[in-house]
Amino acid sequence: MFGNTVLGLCCASRPPRGGRLRARWTAASVVLGIGVGAIGAAYADPSIVLPNGLPVQVHPTFSEPGLPAFSFPSGGSSSAGGSSSSGGDSGSGSSGTTGGSGDAYNLMMAQDWGSQAASAAAAMGVSATALAATCEMESNCQNVGSGSGSSAAGAFQMINSTYTADINAAVAYDPAIGGGIVSGLAGQMDPTTEAYAASYELRSDALMLQSGTDISNPTVLDVRAVYQFGAGVGPEVATAADSANIAQITGLSAASLAANGLTASSTVGDWRATVIAKLGSATASQTVLSQ
Repeated sequence: MFGNTVLGLCCASRPPRGGRLRARWTAASVVLGIGVGAIGAAYADPSIVLPNGLPVQVHPTFSEPGLPAFSFPSGGSSSAGGSSSSGGDSGSGSSGTTGGSGDAYNLMMAQDWGSQAASAAAAMGVSATALAATCEMESNCQNVGSGSGSSAAGAFQMINSTYTADINAAVAYDPAIGGGIVSGLAGQMDPTTEAYAASYELRSDALMLQSGTDISNPTVLDVRAVYQFGAGVGPEVATAADSANIAQITGLSAASLAANGLTASSTVGDWRATVIAKLGSATASQTVLSQ
């Protein structure tokens, strides 16, 4: 998941999910998957899991849902990047909890489906704050339909393939939720149902970073890189130095970068600054896994 939108991808090489490179998506797929709204990239297309009675499962990643358009903060930015090379604060956030706090959490809880979404996060073993940060980045927690050229839809802007893979995996992870969700792709436009898929995606992305990088306790900022850019390149973005060129890492076209408030000369630090400016440093440094 850039919201699994143009970049808001949900992507590394796993079976297809929602915004990743799973069978994985290519960075370009991730961009399209996102629409406007990023392993596997809150890859909005592609999507891993820890058992809650079931064994850990790895699912392919797909192109991500759309990313939101960002505007760079004026003035210099010192990011709370999640890369070990940049000295970021990966794993330094508060311990994961099933509760939440911060403006993004308050925004989500103000929706009539907010408390159900928080429960979905808890069921998938992720922080409600992390889930809320995703809906704020993707849609400002608005249940919006897909735009032209993208299937990314809902409050969490997941593309069809990623949503389908993640909601099926969520039900396999916790069969108890099966009877209370909307079936088929209609579930994308039901915030409570999509919250389960998005939460599972966040869990998978965090586990991917935990097992494939030196990030031991992934934060919202770390996992955002995977949700937005996909499982294929998301981990590299998450661990890159602030000075690294984001276009070179992601391979995104000038048009795709522009749609997300980035340019060919933008750095990973610039991207991190946009996320922190939107969410606030406390939320960006919140750890994703609650168990």
